[in-house]
Amino acid sequence: MGSLLKCYKPLTSFRFSPPPHSLLRSIQFRTHFSRTFSVSRKRTLCRLVSSYRPLINDKVNAGDGAVTPSLSSAELWLYNTMSRKKELFKPKVDGKVGMYVCGVTAYDLSHIGHARVYVTFDVLYRYLRHLGFEVCYVRNFTDVDDKIIARANELGEDPISLSRRYCEEFHHDMVYLHCLHPSVEPRVSDHMPQIIEMIKQILDNECAYRIDGDVYFSVDKFPEYGQLSGRKLEDNRAGERVAVDSRKKNPADFALWKSAKEGEPFWESPWGPGRPGWHIECSAMSAAYLGHSFDIHGGGMDLVFPHHENEIAQSCAACRDSSISYWIHNGFVTVDSEKMSKSLGNFFTIRQVIDLYHPLALRLFLLGTHYRSPINYSNVQLESASERIFYIYQTLHDCETVISQHDVAFEKDSVPPDILDGINRFHSVFVASMSDDLHTPVLLAALSDPLKIINDMIHTRKGKKQAKRIESLAALEKIVKNALCVLGLMPTTYSEVLQQMREKSLRRAKLTEDQVLQKIEERNVARKNRDYEKSDAIRKDLATLGIALMDGPDGTSWRPAIPLALQEQQVAAT
Repeated sequence: MGSLLKCYKPLTSFRFSPPPHSLLRSIQFRTHFSRTFSVSRKRTLCRLVSSYRPLINDKVNAGDGAVTPSLSSAELWLYNTMSRKKELFKPKVDGKVGMYVCGVTAYDLSHIGHARVYVTFDVLYRYLRHLGFEVCYVRNFTDVDDKIIARANELGEDPISLSRRYCEEFHHDMVYLHCLHPSVEPRVSDHMPQIIEMIKQILDNECAYRIDGDVYFSVDKFPEYGQLSGRKLEDNRAGERVAVDSRKKNPADFALWKSAKEGEPFWESPWGPGRPGWHIECSAMSAAYLGHSFDIHGGGMDLVFPHHENEIAQSCAACRDSSISYWIHNGFVTVDSEKMSKSLGNFFTIRQVIDLYHPLALRLFLLGTHYRSPINYSNVQLESASERIFYIYQTLHDCETVISQHDVAFEKDSVPPDILDGINRFHSVFVASMSDDLHTPVLLAALSDPLKIINDMIHTRKGKKQAKRIESLAALEKIVKNALCVLGLMPTTYSEVLQQMREKSLRRAKLTEDQVLQKIEERNVARKNRDYEKSDAIRKDLATLGIALMDGPDGTSWRPAIPLALQEQQVAAT
């Protein structure tokens, strides 16, 4: 099994190069936890990890090619679940951020509730990098768990093999959704020595007890238990991912180590063969890669209790100096106002959704609501997001086409004052919205102005005559692309994604493109024969299926649109 770690040094010895003098500011080490739990003073619990070896390059790439090597002056405010208020973000080490996000339990395909979690923290990751921070982003896989074992037994498959397969499926989903790869993706099965060592520390500090090969954390030894969730100990109910066991000293005590059962995977430990409980894995793996004291711990709101509450308790029991500055949680995805989850059976997998809608339409849908608010899944919302993102990409594609026909280098002074004012206004909204707890809906709404100006310059008679038109288009395109990069909405090519979105809309309409083109030809014939009733009927029939016809100087073309029935539903809702 390899040698066990003493006192939780990171698995890699992190070294941060000193930041430039212009970036130096006081580093505040803060803890939310008092130190009244039972710990022997004679034992050295741990060391604060004050230096890291970065897992990413010195140059910070915000994704999609945007390199930002220095810190921005923008201040970032994040809502901290622990303090229940927005706080100014100040990393423990200047210019460096350690972020741990709880990953999936890999036993099935991920649903769009999972998509929301990882899109949310991907945007945070991207924005921190955009601001110039060097981020060590750790996102784990739970590949040892009761649910995995149950599913493997059901399928007659080895649990670790099953989990490995679904880890790969999850990776595919993240690529579809344009989520950047984390710095590290540790798996429980690879970190048993670290988990066992942490349990030993908790036992040595008299915050846990052994029963017949099991090890339980004693919540009574941690008076601050409930500080994150605001729950009182007496309000906790056994059975909420905390097993009912009459042997426990307190019904809220939770398993750190479970003794081996027949037919289950197990690892050797000082307490006999077994496997870890659910909560200990994240405490051990976050400490292994980020140390006991780091900046951000995140996940879905459903993890506040019991998972993150238990993480705090056991981490502090293992290391007195355990301190996480910001606890960040995203809201639920709901279906008919009920949380989407596998256990309730009311979930849609990412694959099911992107079979009919482009993955970037799903991403836009998720970013269209502030990450802490609940978001209700519906076809209307997805259709609306799909139509919106098609408009964005079509506008940028048209802009790119016009610019490519000219070879004009432009300076800032060459952009007309009114266009420059609009660009500056948009930049101000970008900074204000993203720095205010990642208010992505405000930024998405603000995109309307530069996109409208671009469309006017390309398609209207007045716009085509505008002075410095190409320079203006290039400047406008640049600021829109920068915003899309931070949001993770920048495609490889506009033409490719537009074609993919057309194909998805045809699939939803259960039509082929040849059938649509045939309908367009029938309509052209009807119009030529002045049979406007038939012409209008063809247009309406296609619109009912989500296919909009557009008449222009070069003939009739089509684009995806919200089906008429859903448009009416949208109007009724507003």
